[in-house]
Amino acid sequence: KAMCSGKLQTALLVAGYFVYLLVGAAVFQALERTAEKQEKMAAAQMKEAFLQNFTQLTVAEMEQFMKNLIEAIQNGVYPVGNESQFEESNWDFSNSFFFAGTVVSTIGYGTLHPKTAGGQIFCVFFALFGIPLNIVFLHRVGKMLSLLCKKLGKFLYEKGMRKKKITFLTLLFFLATGILVFLCLPSVFFQITEGWSYSEGIYFAFITLSTIGFGDYVVGKQSDRKYFSYYRVLVAIWILFGLAWIALLFNL
Repeated sequence: KAMCSGKLQTALLVAGYFVYLLVGAAVFQALERTAEKQEKMAAAQMKEAFLQNFTQLTVAEMEQFMKNLIEAIQNGVYPVGNESQFEESNWDFSNSFFFAGTVVSTIGYGTLHPKTAGGQIFCVFFALFGIPLNIVFLHRVGKMLSLLCKKLGKFLYEKGMRKKKITFLTLLFFLATGILVFLCLPSVFFQITEGWSYSEGIYFAFITLSTIGFGDYVVGKQSDRKYFSYYRVLVAIWILFGLAWIALLFNL
């Protein structure tokens, strides 16, 4: 009975956690998408004006253009190519879910951030409740995985192995499995999808799962590459379960 109750609580926690992320993604998308569209239109007009008058620009006007260009890039607007690129939003659902995941996990790449007052205020409250929820979620998933460790340890103990050796082998098994599943294999995937080298994929995976999050490498940001739908959602889920694996290692 207690086991069934624990499983129900875990199921409700996981469901509630993902619903929280989905709702957060929807709200961020609703609050930020219109403002981003206006910003992209302004960047396109700035580019068009520059191309028409660049031979007649003064030094001061050129300086202002460079400042506006840098500001646009910092806000995630890249005025490169034709107008069709301006129709692609940084705040579609996939990107919004990815952003919500990086907020509650405290990675915070910095390449995507809310710019409207409503989005910024919502982000404060979303993180205020989302970060503790994320900690509880990771702890619960780590606890579930640690039960697998106990079962493995029990199996080895019944085979006549000593407890110290069992502890060492269990830790080694989950460490090696986690490195393979959360670092080595995803790096191959990033190498194919992003065009990075394998070492860059490993670097990105480690910097992300350690929650350092420099922001120098971020998935789905190259304008010259085509990504499949919900690519960043899958990456966000990989991040969440990768963090759960790290929580398991701390428990062990």
